[in-house]
Amino acid sequence: MAEPDGTTDAARRSAIEAELRRLEESALYSGQMQFEMTKQLRGINLWLGLPASGLAAISGTVALVSATGRVAAGVIALIASGFGAILTTVNASHRMNQAAASANAYLEIQTAARQAREVDLPYLAIDDARQVLAEITARRDEQNKTAEPPNRCTYKKARRNIDSGGQSYAVDDTTAPTGR
Repeated sequence: MAEPDGTTDAARRSAIEAELRRLEESALYSGQMQFEMTKQLRGINLWLGLPASGLAAISGTVALVSATGRVAAGVIALIASGFGAILTTVNASHRMNQAAASANAYLEIQTAARQAREVDLPYLAIDDARQVLAEITARRDEQNKTAEPPNRCTYKKARRNIDSGGQSYAVDDTTAPTGR
């Protein structure tokens, strides 16, 4: 059936399918970048938090054990507080949790786009398919507003992981043996 502008249902369905593929790919990359950012921020949190805690404990011990160790205890305490100040400024723990939540939200969007394309699209009326596309697009756009922009390192690691098949399913591999 042709629309007033001359397009057919098949052409519109094909355009909707292509856009769902774009949403799926966008969510794949965005989610993987957020997962990489989570790992990076976890490392920062540990690299700054562990020395800060350890040095604070050492400083307290030195101060309590020896009256002559006041200067050493003070210097160690200053270094520990420096690590703590950097950790507070970077806010790695909060940002790590936010990146993990964003990554999972992108996975949900990726799954919704794939299911809409592969499972629902062939059976939906064109207007209903267009509505599904609009809803998934709105979810992705909303998530883009709250996700922290990735840095270059997370982009490269995400790309490497995806290119190596780290985000693929065995069921999608057409060369995989079946019927085991």
